[in-house]
Amino acid sequence: MQIRISWPAGQVTATLDETPTSKALAAALPITSTAYTWGEEVYFETPVSPAPEADARQVVEPGTVAFWTEGDALALPYGPTPISRGDECRLASPCNVLGRLDGDPRVLATVRPGDPIRVEPVR
Repeated sequence: MQIRISWPAGQVTATLDETPTSKALAAALPITSTAYTWGEEVYFETPVSPAPEADARQVVEPGTVAFWTEGDALALPYGPTPISRGDECRLASPCNVLGRLDGDPRVLATVRPGDPIRVEPVR
């Protein structure tokens, strides 16, 4: 499944794997939220409240589409966060991995805190 994430200065698509969390997210689309940033990570709340999955991870590659179950939020890391060691993408806590952004994840650097974010399926 492909989704589009858009904000005032840009947009990116992502390809999601079939997981319980990605299915729950897909069922809730389209969603509109407000962007927050934490180091080189964009995150935003969703109406979905999934449980942590068995393969939840805290350290992921840039461009990973992750779901932060503690905050009911999508987490989109593109570089180090305040708790990273070196250049790694270390999330606040283990997150469900949903898939990957298509293209350069650094486009997320144009997201500003408070920006409206929209997530919708790509038809």
